[in-house]
Amino acid sequence: QVQLVESGGGSVQAGGSLRLSCAASGYTYRIMGWFRQAPGKEREGVAGITRGGGTFYVDSVKGRFTISQDKAKNTVYLQMNSLKPEDTAMYYCATAPEYRYAWYETRGYSYWGQGTQVTVSS
Repeated sequence: QVQLVESGGGSVQAGGSLRLSCAASGYTYRIMGWFRQAPGKEREGVAGITRGGGTFYVDSVKGRFTISQDKAKNTVYLQMNSLKPEDTAMYYCATAPEYRYAWYETRGYSYWGQGTQVTVSS
């Protein structure tokens, strides 16, 4: 049974940092993505990483967020620095057995975590 468990969300002031973790069990991922969804908005891809080490970012987080992985722990991290109020959202990690679509397309992901809330105040 595939399970993704996110942790690390919280509330910070603008300019602060948070580190999200996503631990995968029962599954060896080939690609892992971080997505976020704010109230009233569509879910959007934030960052992605392949097991081979390729990384991807949405333009709005480039230079501020870093995705990384610990393959031995089957865990992916999202280091978020210089947080802005517009980063406020529920953050989800997701994974797929195959890499069929662009990393930011939700339809390409089969398994999703439960989400962790990130709130950035101004």
